[in-house]
Amino acid sequence: MVLSVVVTTTDTHRAIDAVWRIESARIIAGLTRIVRDVGLAEELAQDALIAALQQWPESGVPDNPGAWLMATAKHRAIDHFRRNALLERKHPEIVRELESKQEMAVADLHTAIDDEVGDDLLRLIFIACHPVLSTEARVALTLRLLGGLTTEEIARAFLAPEPTIAQRIVRAKRTLADEHVPFEVPRGPELAARLASVLEVIYLVFNEGYSATAGDDWMRPALCEEALRLGRVLAELAPKEPEAHGLVALMEIQASRSGARTGPSGEPILLLDQNRALWDQLLIRRGLAALERAEKLGGARGPYALQGAIAACHARARLPAETDWTRIVALYEELGQLTPSPIVELNRAVAVAMAFGPAAGLQIIDTLVSEPSLKAYHLLPSVRGDFLFKLGRFAEAQAEFERAASLTRNARERDFLFNRGQACAAAQQNTSRS
Repeated sequence: MVLSVVVTTTDTHRAIDAVWRIESARIIAGLTRIVRDVGLAEELAQDALIAALQQWPESGVPDNPGAWLMATAKHRAIDHFRRNALLERKHPEIVRELESKQEMAVADLHTAIDDEVGDDLLRLIFIACHPVLSTEARVALTLRLLGGLTTEEIARAFLAPEPTIAQRIVRAKRTLADEHVPFEVPRGPELAARLASVLEVIYLVFNEGYSATAGDDWMRPALCEEALRLGRVLAELAPKEPEAHGLVALMEIQASRSGARTGPSGEPILLLDQNRALWDQLLIRRGLAALERAEKLGGARGPYALQGAIAACHARARLPAETDWTRIVALYEELGQLTPSPIVELNRAVAVAMAFGPAAGLQIIDTLVSEPSLKAYHLLPSVRGDFLFKLGRFAEAQAEFERAASLTRNARERDFLFNRGQACAAAQQNTSRS
């Protein structure tokens, strides 16, 4: 009998965890609109979560768990306003102001459950990704407020100490309060800059999941899934923003390759070596549809729409040999004109090598060797090593792969690059014998 109670409690906690992941962003967004403080809103939502953990194992999961959590948070908010009013009774002017705010808040809170939550979610996204915060703080706060992840989960995902992540989140909420960041979607010229920040954060989360910068695993699928979810939400909430659809297209298509990107032991498999039968066709169709939506909105293509178009070139090729590398080169040239960067130039070099031969790619790469921002970037020697290998310069290629292996912090990638270096040594020996 005791065993059945334990199982029931465990199942209830799993249900609460699932509900929280789905509903927490909506609840925090609605509360932030009312209390105008993202930190307080999260505390109130957490209070509701604690109440659920205490009550649901006994009473069972409600028919509408999201509404239950919102209603409970609502009552906590009302208590908060009343408590503040009592504490400030010695100051009549402040009391009157608090009472006025309390009446407005209570009126808002009573209708919060029935309100359209889309605008609130969009506002919360723009707050969590506000440029006043550092990039690291934006990522942590976004995953906490919009992803419903715990501090421990965020720390584990980014291989950072939990206290470090906790401090980032606390400081981020304090900064938003100190800077009086308004709970609103920016308008006019500010919108483009703020949207770029939001898109950057979502793509940073996705990239960390797609190619982990450190640790034992090359991929962290949970982060990819979370970024995709946030991207889809943003595209639905901002349907007339082509770059939101462009980012979704890019992530959908890249995520479609996940099942083919690692071997049986978790080792990386490069794009041209992947079994394309393992690519997820549903995600590819979704990505191509998102890209079409971005293009139909018109105007000049932004960086995410351009990268989505590059990903689409790979997705449409049934075999690696069918890839339209000439078009990819043109797209990278367009991207480089829009957002010049050594990383874009490095990717263009790869496309040029595939379209016109490794010597042409190496010529571009050699102009990047002295680039300060790429000094510790492991993919530069990795790509250069690949070109040198194809040109039969095996000793030089081995040195490049070994250097790349020494620069990466990802164990899987380090082993992969070291093995490529060993393959160069073997090829050099075979050449010497012949």
